[in-house]
Amino acid sequence: MPGIVDAHAHIGAFRDGLTVQQNWQLYANLAYGVTTAHDPSANTETVFTLSEMVQSGALVGPRIFSTGFILYGADGDFKAVINKLEDARFSVRRTKAFGATAVKSYNQPRRDQRQQVLQAARELGVNVVPEGGSTFFHNLSMIQDGHTGIEHNIPIAPVYKDVLELWGQTEVGYTPTLIVNYGGINAEYYWYQKTNVWENEKLLRFSPRGMIDARSRHRTMVPEETYENSHILTSRQVTDLANKGVTVNLGGHGQLQGLGAHWELWSLAQGGMSNHEALKAATINGARYIGMDADLGSLKPGKLADLIVLDKNPLADIRHSESITHTMINGRLYETENMNEIGHLNRERPPFYWENRLFQEAFPWHESIQTYMHSGCGCGVGRH
Repeated sequence: MPGIVDAHAHIGAFRDGLTVQQNWQLYANLAYGVTTAHDPSANTETVFTLSEMVQSGALVGPRIFSTGFILYGADGDFKAVINKLEDARFSVRRTKAFGATAVKSYNQPRRDQRQQVLQAARELGVNVVPEGGSTFFHNLSMIQDGHTGIEHNIPIAPVYKDVLELWGQTEVGYTPTLIVNYGGINAEYYWYQKTNVWENEKLLRFSPRGMIDARSRHRTMVPEETYENSHILTSRQVTDLANKGVTVNLGGHGQLQGLGAHWELWSLAQGGMSNHEALKAATINGARYIGMDADLGSLKPGKLADLIVLDKNPLADIRHSESITHTMINGRLYETENMNEIGHLNRERPPFYWENRLFQEAFPWHESIQTYMHSGCGCGVGRH
């Protein structure tokens, strides 16, 4: 099937300094079939460095598209002050110059500010992906104004005829990121609760052990009916909108690199979306949403050679989407059990930092102390 397009993928680009030569986040995504990632909020210098390094072959990873820094309306050290159309043109023009194909309009408090961003983006041929910050009326005005799509779910479920008819008559897409469900408990907790993630050998080959342990061994346990009234109810809302013609995309939000995209896919199916429609959300819909469907998102002569090989059929059972044996990115083929390249070139994957013999000898306590340091917060970002 086509490679997965993660339309809302935070891939570890919120950092400064040198870029590592063996980026485990990128490998983890490829190992789980994510061949295209769109990061709608990241450190501009880092994310476009990663993107260019992948393009040049200096790094192995998915194709990376991004907005870079968001056009943030609230106070902060990266606030985008927009009070007139020329302010918006400046911000969008600068972001496009970094290499962005979209900007993220986030928490611009006034509607006229958001409309100015939209006008500037139309002039410059750039998409605008906004976030309502879990504010229902904010979301609705974004739909009315014709944004490219809505990032994160609207916090009301179910929705009724007024919202279904309004949204269904637009071309505004929807990337609900059920894995971080607004208005209820996240789908992420459901999949931690239902699966023993710390036993997933494939995931552990491409993720630091301490991060996985900290997030999965100490699990939040929630009654089944709570999930039914949280992310599963939201997923039904997503299906209702999809049935009205709203284009739904997969967004894993970087909660768990690689495997998290499949959790999002399975969560879409929990709301009644057919397996085929859910797989479209994971492939061609996302490619179209980020403006790359001429080259990506389906298997067709003339498109770029991004595909995945599975040994079980996800049309029969959506959970089979995880059964990926090989990933091809731009015609280069990898075995997903180890991410060794095969075919035209036969190259073993170099070790990650925690696999390096010198590192292990210098820090024999690394695994146990890493688990301890992360056990309190579960953030897994590796900065403590």
